[in-house]
Amino acid sequence: MAVDSNETSIRSFLRNLSPVDQVGAEARASMLSTRSIKTASKLWAIDAAISMIDLTTLEGADTPGKVISICAKAIRPDPTNLEVPHVGAVCVYNDMVKVARQFLDSSGGEQIPVAAVSTAFPSGRASIEVKQRDTEDAIANGATEIDMVIDRGAFLSGNLSKVLTEIVCIKEICGDRAHLKVILETGELVTYDNVRKASFLAMAAGADFIKTSTGK
Repeated sequence: MAVDSNETSIRSFLRNLSPVDQVGAEARASMLSTRSIKTASKLWAIDAAISMIDLTTLEGADTPGKVISICAKAIRPDPTNLEVPHVGAVCVYNDMVKVARQFLDSSGGEQIPVAAVSTAFPSGRASIEVKQRDTEDAIANGATEIDMVIDRGAFLSGNLSKVLTEIVCIKEICGDRAHLKVILETGELVTYDNVRKASFLAMAAGADFIKTSTGK
């Protein structure tokens, strides 16, 4: 799936998407929330969830000590049960990537990726030059996953080519050095149809993953 950055082409691409069945989607979500999971399946599901989690610290008061503590927990989520798998990744701000990578590599966590929130997280409001530098710095310091946020203001005001072009640009920097995860911040996109459009836009631009929220 691909679409060029011409505004008319983007709008045509998104206009041809089927609308979201909001009633049906909410009914299905409600039904799934009431399902119970049998004990054996629940234990498997818990381990699977742990193995996919980005263990994250994104606070203004983050210190190297706190990041190291998070990394230790990432390696061994339950010190009393060695069968519990390590987490999927450790996610930190750019300036803590090197701290996380060095601790993981020296403590048996070499296989755990470090994800960095880049591109003016959590607002996504910065020049493309700042976003590019953010991404380059994170990868240079050891990040192999980049969490970028779209500029929701640009999306909601109809500047779709800007959103697409920025994702393409950051994906080019990531190349085969890092996976690109694009955060949509769905709570600010107002409608399910907007969420669908932003999702397809991100995937068309080359996102390896899409995420719902910054958590902020």
